[in-house]
Amino acid sequence: MQGREALPDEADDGRPEGRSRHVPVMLERCLDMLAPALAEPGAVVVDCTLGLGGHSEALLTRFPGVRLVALDRDKEALRLSGERLAPYGDRAALVHAVYDELPDVLDRLDIPRVQGVLFDLGVSSMQLDEADRGFAYAQDAPLDMRMDQTTGVSAAEVLNTYPPGELVRILRAYGEEKQAKRIVSAIVREREKEPFTNSARLVELIRDALPQAAKRTGGNPAKRTFQALRIEVNGELSVLERAIPAAVKALAVGGRIAVLSYHSLEDRLVKQVFAAGAANTAPPGLPVVPERYQPRLKLLTRGAELPTEEEVAENRRAAPARLRGAERVREESAE
Repeated sequence: MQGREALPDEADDGRPEGRSRHVPVMLERCLDMLAPALAEPGAVVVDCTLGLGGHSEALLTRFPGVRLVALDRDKEALRLSGERLAPYGDRAALVHAVYDELPDVLDRLDIPRVQGVLFDLGVSSMQLDEADRGFAYAQDAPLDMRMDQTTGVSAAEVLNTYPPGELVRILRAYGEEKQAKRIVSAIVREREKEPFTNSARLVELIRDALPQAAKRTGGNPAKRTFQALRIEVNGELSVLERAIPAAVKALAVGGRIAVLSYHSLEDRLVKQVFAAGAANTAPPGLPVVPERYQPRLKLLTRGAELPTEEEVAENRRAAPARLRGAERVREESAE
């Protein structure tokens, strides 16, 4: 996933927010969470999901002593953000990479440890608002959904070539779609007549396939299927499974990480990594806990923090956001 906003219900009315209205989600809260780690001159902060550069620009502005490393797999996002961040000169290093490649990126830049890491997961405003990317289900577009359009299989290829059982698994696991079998049966029937190429046909098929009761809840009935396809096309959860532990390992002691997720699958994964890092791993019954068993992380949020009602009113794409943060409190004994 290359960050920023959730797969939004704003698409239900067919009027996605334009790029000029892009508002970084929970911006002030993210800055406040990272601030104690970024006070010293020369601190390095990584924006793992650059997108249109809203969070990165705010980090560079608020913390004039920091160096920024920003990653995105989308070359168009890098181009646009490069223009936006040009005034900050060599304080900002923008890298074409998927965020599980963070260790390699830091090695190439000769940065052993960082003081801050930010992930803003989900689909970017740019990707949603450019119809030809195929992310938003209110606009008819080619079924692509690749965040890096130079590599990988498209959503159309997934729909047209995956075995039915695999499609059912994807819709259930990544979209939490209860009607997965019904939808996949319709997809298989239709792809035998003509391969899928555009989003409108898929949206119409889903609407026709679902029972009336299922269409009355949860916003646009295509939302869960589109989410599942996007996650599969971009390998989002497997990338995230590698990226969060790698980011934690890259933190210096006292460094902080903030992660914005937009659906329960992402949030659950982040929660598990943070909880494991914040746990005492000593065998039961030890009278004194040796340092090697002490927690490596201190949680900065109680559960997941939610956006305020005011922010959701201003930016509907913020509605599903969940923010978790942690601070590195010690090195691993093996390091």
